[in-house]
Amino acid sequence: MTVIVGIGASLGLGLWALTVWLVPPRPALRTAIARGTTMPTPDTPAKRRVIGSAVAVLRSAGLPSPKLTRDLTVLGRGVDDHLAKKLALAMVGLAAPILAVTAAAVLGIAVGLHVPAALALACATGGFLLPDVRVRQAARQRRADFRHALSAYIDLVVISLAGGAGVDSALNDSVAVGHGWAFTQLQRALAAARFTRDTPWTALRRLGDELTIPELPEVAASLSLAGTEGARVRQSLSAKATSLRTRQLNDAESRAASATERMSLPIVLLFLGFLIFIAYPAAHQVLNGL
Repeated sequence: MTVIVGIGASLGLGLWALTVWLVPPRPALRTAIARGTTMPTPDTPAKRRVIGSAVAVLRSAGLPSPKLTRDLTVLGRGVDDHLAKKLALAMVGLAAPILAVTAAAVLGIAVGLHVPAALALACATGGFLLPDVRVRQAARQRRADFRHALSAYIDLVVISLAGGAGVDSALNDSVAVGHGWAFTQLQRALAAARFTRDTPWTALRRLGDELTIPELPEVAASLSLAGTEGARVRQSLSAKATSLRTRQLNDAESRAASATERMSLPIVLLFLGFLIFIAYPAAHQVLNGL
């Protein structure tokens, strides 16, 4: 009974505070006059104001981290949307055990407060951290896809250079052939370099720093030698493409090996349980016979 009264009082207090915030009381005369002399600001929904205030608090706390911000940049997602999603999942995780305890109390089932409180905190923490984990996984996969596209792009550049094209024309003609997110980013970087009269390798280096892909600055360094010193870079780019493919093959083999190990663990546990199931009666009989 005490739990029901406490939960009801908390809900009532929360509803009262929400009502006062959504429908504020009539302001004082001085406040109204001061409000009339200021420039009007566009009205924003109450929900957006609440989310914006909470997101501002998280931003002031240093969230998200610089590394996670770069991952969001790779995925093309906004920081505010990501923080709002973290808050929403945390609130859902916090409210789910509380609602379960409330339903149990209404049904007359006695439930303690310590376990639901700990479970609510654990669910809220998990909901708050889950978007970060998913963003890191998605960004890792997108960078891997970019490396695959980059190796194909370098091969196209090498073919264009072998046909007698210059470095600038080879870079721009080759990037126009491909499709997908990686080639779109390369096209954007090279187009920005043309508009700002910058060198293509500088734009590629900047794109690599923006997306945290170290292979792009390496390719840009090889191209800069051709632009500044007149060096032949076809062999260098071909070697770079070969090393990229070798690295991707090694990564694929390591992922396959780790997946095989993960698959073998349940089989070993199942076999161990089967052995215990068979050996336990015999061991029990032997021990009782002694």
